[in-house]
Amino acid sequence: MSYLLPHLHDGWEVDQAILSEKDKVVIIRFGHDGDRTCMKMDEMLFQIAYPIMNFARIYLVDISEVPDFNNMYELFDPCNVMFFYRNKHIMVDFGTGNNYKLNFLLPDKQELIDIVECVYRAAVKGRGLAVSPFDYSTKYRY
Repeated sequence: MSYLLPHLHDGWEVDQAILSEKDKVVIIRFGHDGDRTCMKMDEMLFQIAYPIMNFARIYLVDISEVPDFNNMYELFDPCNVMFFYRNKHIMVDFGTGNNYKLNFLLPDKQELIDIVECVYRAAVKGRGLAVSPFDYSTKYRY
């Protein structure tokens, strides 16, 4: 499904995508296009692209093609989803300890829609950290 979403092929395009949106959240999936986790995340992002089109834009970046951001954003996981609003990185507290990016696969698309809505509401209010409506910590699983 990655071919149905817009790809950014160099660092300048990534910067322009982040800078050009004034009133929408920019969602960028950093990862390898051939990775199974990324394929599942791309399918989920494609499914939510229409419901969130009024307040968010989705882009895909292959980190082997565009290695410019690998060290800056610590993109060492196979699939990373990051949120930006008005040229500012919006962090999200998932309860996992890593507030910079979403680096795991979500169970269903409604959770991702809820997270994007939460990020948008926090970003419009000027907050740099949004709290996820779901807790993904493992403290209740043991």
